[in-house]
Amino acid sequence: MQSRLLWNGKHMQERIQRLAIQVLEFHAQYPNPVLIGVQPRGTFLAHRIQEALAQLAPELSWDFGLLDITFHRDDFRRRNKPAEPAATQLSVSLENRRVILIDDVLYTGRTIRAALDALQSFGRPSSVQLLVLVDRRLTRELPIQADFVGFKAESQSHQKILVEWEEFHGQDQILVANDNTP
Repeated sequence: MQSRLLWNGKHMQERIQRLAIQVLEFHAQYPNPVLIGVQPRGTFLAHRIQEALAQLAPELSWDFGLLDITFHRDDFRRRNKPAEPAATQLSVSLENRRVILIDDVLYTGRTIRAALDALQSFGRPSSVQLLVLVDRRLTRELPIQADFVGFKAESQSHQKILVEWEEFHGQDQILVANDNTP
């Protein structure tokens, strides 16, 4: 798969910092919002947002969790190999809480739809906002839109946006790649 660099680690860190500032500006007046990273790829961004918020406003409390959506996806039975769920790590009720759902890339909207379904197992939030690092804008299949966006990418449906994280890939960067799979 041939790829080209869209944004480097410096740009990513600047956008993550800006996203944390936006979340803080919006949620600082509300008690105990909950940050939830969508497993697997939203977890790195969720941890980075959590760290940035702790540095910006250490006096505020931000509950944190990771959400597995495997069995809420509309395609999990159609895959070539069995789905491998991750562990949901959410130790608080979401009943009447403000939730910030975090994922790396907003593409068709199906992952977020599955995440919204999975959230219902933990209570009925008073509101859910979506934070993404990359919004692919032109590829939506469902009417889902992000409230907080780091980058907007106008890629084609045959392309993939790859977010790489230093903790897992060795460096922070965002790439666009042509998907040559049939």
